[in-house]
Amino acid sequence: MDGKLHVRGHFNGLKTTLLFALMWAIVMLIWWATGGGRGTLGVYIVIGLVSTFSTYWFSDKLAIASMGARAVTEPEAPALYRIVRELSAKAGKPMPRIYVAPTMSPNAFATGRNERHAAVCCTQGILNILNEREIRGVLGHELMHVYNHDILTSAIASALATIITYLGYSLMYFGGGRSNDRDNSSGAFGLIGVLVSAILVPIGASLIQMAISRTREFDADEDGSRLTGDPEALASALNKISYGAQTNPMPKTAGTQSVSSMMIANPFSARGFSKLFSTHPPTDERISRLMQMSQEMRNSGIGGGSSPQYLY
Repeated sequence: MDGKLHVRGHFNGLKTTLLFALMWAIVMLIWWATGGGRGTLGVYIVIGLVSTFSTYWFSDKLAIASMGARAVTEPEAPALYRIVRELSAKAGKPMPRIYVAPTMSPNAFATGRNERHAAVCCTQGILNILNEREIRGVLGHELMHVYNHDILTSAIASALATIITYLGYSLMYFGGGRSNDRDNSSGAFGLIGVLVSAILVPIGASLIQMAISRTREFDADEDGSRLTGDPEALASALNKISYGAQTNPMPKTAGTQSVSSMMIANPFSARGFSKLFSTHPPTDERISRLMQMSQEMRNSGIGGGSSPQYLY
């Protein structure tokens, strides 16, 4: 054995392919309903591709700037550097850059178009409430998002959701139906177009993005725990982060909303109907899975964790 982490696949490619196939099926359905013009579809595909490329290529800079985060040096954050260096070496990957965001709402995220252009960011709030063992669990989760290429997947999902939304708007503003029966159906289909564009299309796009994000979170929980060998540390961290995010939610701005799906936990206060559209799985379910994983690792004679050591 070489001592490096060997990550299981989780059938990530199959899951993502099926979800993207569903999104493209919706795109083609709406395109057909609006008349099936090649030019119309081409415009939205171009928009999506440009959006995907810019989001993916500049993902680290955009996310870091959105959070007002700054790079920290090793003398400023020796524990963070020690943890990230250890975990990236164990995974056999380059060490990412390390940032700290000034917000007191506890959270963390990873970004970057690939392993050599990656960055991890912790908020000041998460550093204040977690011990070193829990921080290690969080950083293991975030590093696995990079190593599993989740950033590209999220960028493509966001772009395809944009295409669906704009095609839905076409129904509202330009009507629908094929060219040979447009006159007969313009009234009824116009109303349907309004309903689809105003309600169903945005909801559908959000649900698909949510599904992609949620399955990725479960996978990062599992792979990150295998990287650290300590699922209980991440479970404890998620419990604290969830409580902290509810009592001290992150302010909703354009910047924080654009990064929210990348964070380890929902940074906003989610109550009632809004929970249905959360991009993160329920914290209780994540903790339950992690505790079960911990028991399995203990039974097999692997895993465990050191006693907590506080960062600050």
